[in-house]
Amino acid sequence: MNRTARVERATSETKLVVEVDLDGTGSSSISTGVGFYDHMLTALSKHSGIDLTVQADGDLHIDAHHTVEDVAIALGQAFAEALGDKKGITRYGDATIPMDEVLVQAAVDLSGRPYFVHAEPENMTPMIGPDYPTSLTKHVLESFAFNARISLHVRVLYAGRDAHHIVEGQFKALARALRTAVALDPRVGGIPSTKGAL
Repeated sequence: MNRTARVERATSETKLVVEVDLDGTGSSSISTGVGFYDHMLTALSKHSGIDLTVQADGDLHIDAHHTVEDVAIALGQAFAEALGDKKGITRYGDATIPMDEVLVQAAVDLSGRPYFVHAEPENMTPMIGPDYPTSLTKHVLESFAFNARISLHVRVLYAGRDAHHIVEGQFKALARALRTAVALDPRVGGIPSTKGAL
């Protein structure tokens, strides 16, 4: 079974390529031009065990929004394509991840029905590094969930004091939840749904 995908996306705002291998080892090559986002996508790859390549060239002279958003869209599309017919997958995954003083919970259902629920502190530092607005994290996760056609719940249970930790905890919790959900379960002979389709 080859659970890989490549998505190319080109608009007047961005040009990018995303490649995923669901059965990888967590190796990555990430270049979006937004340093903190590169850090988060590298963590997502490492802790999910999903190999990830992202090469993006966007209108960063305006701000990071278009680049960050379009990468999340393409990542979701590639993830959905790589899942294929979903035969034999575990389907559900959840993780509760500490990041120093922060605790984050993520739960996923690779259901084919996009849904997103999110809870994080409202008064975080507005920027992490020179070019990543903390307000983008919700948008990234939502864009990924809807384009991957998954149900995703992410909650920051304990917020702590450091926006870097709050955001990184969310990406790592998502990574570990996805790691479980995409895994092939030897006890599942077909589609893990009573409907027979996901």
